[in-house]
Amino acid sequence: MNKGSKLGVVIVAAGSSQRMAGINKLFAPLRGKPLLAWSVDTCQRYSLVQQIALVLNDEDLARGQKLKKERGWSKVTLCLGGARRQDSVGEGLRQIRDCDLVMIHDGARPFLTPDLIENGLKVARQAGAAVAAVPVKDTIKLAADERLIGETLQRDRLWAAQTPQIFSFDMITNAYENLAAEVTDDATVVELLGHKVHLYMGDYKNIKVTTAEDLALARIIAGEWKRS
Repeated sequence: MNKGSKLGVVIVAAGSSQRMAGINKLFAPLRGKPLLAWSVDTCQRYSLVQQIALVLNDEDLARGQKLKKERGWSKVTLCLGGARRQDSVGEGLRQIRDCDLVMIHDGARPFLTPDLIENGLKVARQAGAAVAAVPVKDTIKLAADERLIGETLQRDRLWAAQTPQIFSFDMITNAYENLAAEVTDDATVVELLGHKVHLYMGDYKNIKVTTAEDLALARIIAGEWKRS
């Protein structure tokens, strides 16, 4: 694929914020704008992005439409998500048209940067599938019954997967059309069809906001971002 490959984006934001102690994380303020707006703004400004499918749950669709109008998101199409993350990604993929590559990103990861996108595109253009990830810093124990340690995994081979995850359009759409298992990320979907997926260096600041503690950390990172 050439350097000018057209890029479609699916931003998955259809969760229910169950672990946020009553806070809707997507619309929580983060340095003056909703958390969700951080990643969408980045994609809206990125020149190769042709279309953004923003997948929301039914309770957030109206707020999403309002935010789209307020922030001038001309590339954004909103759609309703499904019961599981993979169902929501599938709905988003059905909105994408006339693109060579598709980038899937969690709306709860606000610190998406142009570098993360560009570095992923370089890999995906060559390999067809690229996943941002960071080396694991902690020693990982595999638990057996009753939380006894069953195995200590070799840390130098362990990476924590993030988003963005970027795929050729044909590869990811075919993989989702043939998906029969329950998965937790998009790389797994194409792995199940036998495709090789390449890792590229993500960013330790590219956190996913899942709990109130994560939101507190995101506000610290956002403050540092302002000073940088």
